[in-house]
Parts: sequence; C-alpha cells; structure tokens
Amino acid sequence: MASRKRGAHRDNGLGDGTGSRSPERSDGRHIAALVLARGGSKGIPLKNIKMLAGVPLLGWVLRAAVDSQMFDSVWVSTDHDEIEKVAKSWGAKVHRRSAQVSEDVTSSVKTIQEFLSKNKDVDIVCHIQATSPCLHPSHLQGALKKILEDGYDSVFSVVRRHQFRWKEVKKDSGESTEPFNIDPLKRPRRQDWDGELYENGSFYISSRDFITKTGSLQGGKVAYYEMEPEHSVDIDVDIDWPVAEQRILRYGYFGRGVSLMFLKVSGCLTDGKVLLSGFGEDSVSVHTRDTTGIRMLQKDDVEVVLLVSGDDPVLSSMTEKLKNLTGCEVMTVGEEPLSDVQAVVEKKKLDWKDVAYMG
Repeated sequence: MASRKRGAHRDNGLGDGTGSRSPERSDGRHIAALVLARGGSKGIPLKNIKMLAGVPLLGWVLRAAVDSQMFDSVWVSTDHDEIEKVAKSWGAKVHRRSAQVSEDVTSSVKTIQEFLSKNKDVDIVCHIQATSPCLHPSHLQGALKKILEDGYDSVFSVVRRHQFRWKEVKKDSGESTEPFNIDPLKRPRRQDWDGELYENGSFYISSRDFITKTGSLQGGKVAYYEMEPEHSVDIDVDIDWPVAEQRILRYGYFGRGVSLMFLKVSGCLTDGKVLLSGFGEDSVSVHTRDTTGIRMLQKDDVEVVLLVSGDDPVLSSMTEKLKNLTGCEVMTVGEEPLSDVQAVVEKKKLDWKDVAYMG
C-alpha cells in the first residue's frame, strides 16, 4: 500500500483527469493543464516515466496540477503506450499526438496547437514541463491569477540567479572577453545585487486566442511568475537525476495526503503485552500518544480503520471499547489483512495511492 505525507484529502476529480475548479472562479473559461511527454527522449530513455523518489517523473507534476484545483482538465500529450498508462494511472486524460508532432525537431508550440485543434472547448492552456518535479500547486495558482484576475495574455515561470556573465570568445582567437552584466571594477556583493531573472521552463500559460494568432506561448501583455531557486529543478541528462532526487525529497510536493488509513491495533496502539489479573480478566494497555495521533489524522479528514486479528481473543472482545476510545471503525481480519481491506477500498471508490497501512 502506498502512503504519502499526512494531510487533508479532498475529492479533486483525480480519477477522470478533471481538476476541481476553484470556488472563486466562475467565468466559464475552460483551463487545461497540458504535459508534453514524448516517448523518444534521447538523454534519458523514457525519462518521463522513470521513477524519481518513488514516483514516476510525470506523476510529480500531475499531482501538483490536480491539487492546485485550478484546472477543468489535466492532460498528457504522448505518442507512447507506456507513458499513456502511467498518465492515466495518475488521473490525466491522454491526447495521442500524431507522428507529425512527435519528431525530435518538433516544437512545443506545434504540439500544443494540435492539442487545441482537437479540444475546441479549451480556452486557456498551461503547458507544464514534466522535467520540473519540484512544482507546487501554489506556483500554478499564483501564475494563473495573473491571467484570470490581472488580465495578462501570457505568463511563464522564472528563477532569480546571481551569476556574473561574460562574452564567449572563439578558441585561439586572441580576442578579449567582455562583461555582460557587471562592472569588474565595481563587483557588487550578492546581498547588494537583485540578480537576474531566467526562464526555468517549469510552465508557460497562454490563451487559445493568443497562441492561434501568434504561434507563440509568450507575448502580448506578458508577465512572469518567480519561483524559488530550491523549486527550480530541471532534468535533462543522467547526472541530473540523483541531484533532483535529493532536492525533491526536501522541497517536493507530496500531495494532500491519504484519505484512508488502516491501523493494526496489536503492535501499533499496544505494546503487545497482555495483563493478567487475579480475577481472571485479561487486559491490554493503549498509549495515549497513539490515540492523540489518531485524533490528529481525523482532524485532517483522514479516516482511520482499526484492524484486529481474529486470532487475538483479547482484542477481539474489546472492539466496542476500542471504537469508543478512538472513534474509529474496528475490523476483524484474518492472517492476510490485504484481502479483507480490499473490499473497503473498493466500496469507498479509492485508489491505493490514497490509502496507508501501519502494522
């Protein structure tokens, strides 16, 4: 069973590729998130579905897009069967791009134009790079606000860098290089210099009308959205992979959290001891920190189901007391609890990535 960082879970339409629209937005425009994931990556073969910190690379950005609650639909444009399977497993709809826009030299704009021609209801498209796994929902929310509320035609992501740039000269030319953005005689301290803004390629947002008229994702009344340096991660070659993995473990977005947790009572709430009294009554001890933890999960809208082994006569006789103590449903399970809880997961119409287990 897969578990994610603890947090409140809300129904966001993940199962059908449709994101929940923000309650503040009611202008009727259809906003789509679109991830381009071609199967012919040269630097890292099939990198879009390679596992990164336990999640397919594609999954990191799809999770952020859905949880932003800003999109009416979330899509992956691909030409590869395995990428399609992964995309659907993470809740995205799939646009099967044509061979004409699946070549090495095909531009992103051409692929997006084909997508728009097949999806006439889309008014605004947010092109998200699959190779930017540290993307957070808040980045997309802030950028889309510039389109929806501030009236910009296009928005793209940038990162601030404090790097001094110099003119490149040809080898053995004898030419003298020149500075681009500093005066060498007056080199500023980092804290005294604002730095410069660079595109980080994380996302580009434009309206259908602007893309159709100009054949570009940037222009018109254009704005940038500045992302933090720690969230600006791009993966092109193998050497980027371990660096990105460490960065995402520290700064990545791990989702809203699970919505259902199965907790085995023996060994989790108890220390495994059975206390025998002189009156012939058996008892167990439950740690108050465990019940406090359960209440914290419940406060975050995580449903907790306690599991009691049918072979444990003491705990089996205490199901009502456990229920009253924790406010949780108590299930009796056999030697293989997975088969017993499967029916609960199906009844609640959950995916396993929304479920945690502790035993």
